[in-house]
Amino acid sequence: MRALLVVNPKATTTSGRTRDVLIHALRSDLKLEVAETGYRGHARDLARRAAVEDGVDLVVALGGDGTVNEVVNGLLAHGPSDRLPRLAVVPGGSTNVFARALGLPNDPVEATGALLDAVEHGRERAIGLGKAMTEGLPDRWFTFTAGLGFDAGVVGRVEEQRRSGRRSTHALYVNQALRHYITEREHRRKGPINLEINGQEAVPGLVMAIVSNTSPWTFLGNRPVVPSPSASFDTDLDVFGITRMTAFGTARTVRQILRSHTPAIGSAKPVGPHGKHVVSYHDVRHFTLVSQEPVPFQVDGDHLGDRSRVSFTGVRRALRVIV
Repeated sequence: MRALLVVNPKATTTSGRTRDVLIHALRSDLKLEVAETGYRGHARDLARRAAVEDGVDLVVALGGDGTVNEVVNGLLAHGPSDRLPRLAVVPGGSTNVFARALGLPNDPVEATGALLDAVEHGRERAIGLGKAMTEGLPDRWFTFTAGLGFDAGVVGRVEEQRRSGRRSTHALYVNQALRHYITEREHRRKGPINLEINGQEAVPGLVMAIVSNTSPWTFLGNRPVVPSPSASFDTDLDVFGITRMTAFGTARTVRQILRSHTPAIGSAKPVGPHGKHVVSYHDVRHFTLVSQEPVPFQVDGDHLGDRSRVSFTGVRRALRVIV
């Protein structure tokens, strides 16, 4: 099997020595080409080239969720196709939501072993993805989440801290979420975002909207964060929103999110976050979020600036993944 390994050399949890070990292991079973990323968007460019080259069977992303997202957008630059190379992931970031949602080990060495075993036995699955469309940006595929409003604002604050030299840690996210909560007093009381679903009355006044393509939405260490417990790679998109963020109500919702869990196959539907100011929808194919003013927007943990209107589509069986 001919494979391209896209390596983010700045991945937070892999050293150069570890990457050398992983490359050696992959070369034992694959005809492997290795390419290191050198700039933002480089992983997307490498994957786009692999998608149109003859003979590339597999693209492996070694990095965090940002690297994976770029690779996915490169592979799908011209849309889904059965002729596209398969995707595989070796987690190298601080959180690795996509890889963990697929059931892969969070340790890169163990994940490499699982990948080689999957290749040997021909294990793969077709997964659904989300696509976000907004004016001023190319359409953006996402693997596990997108968001408009408060949560995207937290992502933006974390990126600012990382640019100033801070390491991406779970403590940093929690700290910035608390700071953002304190400073966003006006929007906490009355949100500017409307949720528009075809054939239904619009839902107004959202402080934030989290769009999930799978569950969990993210992790705090080993603890899953689950706003939409029924979200799945096998369905369309789930939406979770909050219309008002009081101190008591927000604390209650956070507890519910941390106690929710993704249901096992065949089990009863779990009870996700609920309450007077909670909005949730499951398995929605098309919808739009419209804000009265530009608010932060994020895709797979990548802050994409402020936007007033974003349309979303769930695309089933968009990509085949080696698992």
